[in-house]
Amino acid sequence: MFIENALKVKNDFWRYLVGSLIVIAANVIAQIPFGVAVAFKLSPENIGGLSQSELMKVLDSNLTFFLIMIPFAVSLLFLFLVIKQIHNQSIVSVTTSRSSIDWGRVRFSFFLLAALIVVTTGIEYIVAPEDFVWNFQSTPFLILLVLVVVFIPLQTSLEEYLFRGYLMQGLGVLAKNRWIPLLVTSLIFGGLHFANPEVEKLGSFLLVYYIGTGLFLGIITLMDEGMELALGFHAANNIAAALLVTTDWSVFQTHAILLDISEPDLLPVYAALGVFYPLMLFIYAKKYGWNNWVQKLTGNIQISKI
Repeated sequence: MFIENALKVKNDFWRYLVGSLIVIAANVIAQIPFGVAVAFKLSPENIGGLSQSELMKVLDSNLTFFLIMIPFAVSLLFLFLVIKQIHNQSIVSVTTSRSSIDWGRVRFSFFLLAALIVVTTGIEYIVAPEDFVWNFQSTPFLILLVLVVVFIPLQTSLEEYLFRGYLMQGLGVLAKNRWIPLLVTSLIFGGLHFANPEVEKLGSFLLVYYIGTGLFLGIITLMDEGMELALGFHAANNIAAALLVTTDWSVFQTHAILLDISEPDLLPVYAALGVFYPLMLFIYAKKYGWNNWVQKLTGNIQISKI
């Protein structure tokens, strides 16, 4: 069982607190290059008056993308070191209950979501072409493509390993059940998106979407007894956000193929929470034969050292 993997390693909760602080410190320090680069362009008083979305526009978008990805890559490295050195745990056992990582599951989840995003975006473009501007420029896009292929999997893997792996297991051992780590990691995951420019633009209700996304990713992790589906889903979602459609107010302001110039609203949030996520759960459940939902999502964990 996935959470029970933490019973086989050094799982004192103070280790998870120390490990989390190490990862947070690494992330904060790794944000310095972006701050320095922006400071070279602007005076300190001007920086203080800028919104999050305006800060994203100070530098060339590819340079900005590279600099904001560095903290994720550094943090993932330190998280893996924490897992190995502080908990004496293998990366496989924090990833899945299976004997090895099922890369077929990662690929299935990735390409399923990627295909759905491409199809729905194509439909939106056909139905309302006035909402989009063709934004493709070959050289900047190719540079962006390389950056995305290298860094987005690191960024999304950090978030999945931290929330659906490391903290899910640690909180499960502490709480001795599954529902508390599911809810707590989802709330923390959603809350950490509070500073995103999207929240500034659409309002704090958007946090419901981020918390709901964390809940969805947590559910598929617990039901599938591993993070593979969440890893594939999250990577596909963010790669599409970086390469396919951009806006002038989102966290990823890139040289994407299309620029969405429509007035933003919360309809996509309602659609994701009410239709899209339940549909994805149905597809996953059918393909992988999920059952015993109540026990896997809310059941108790028998804490006994192995």
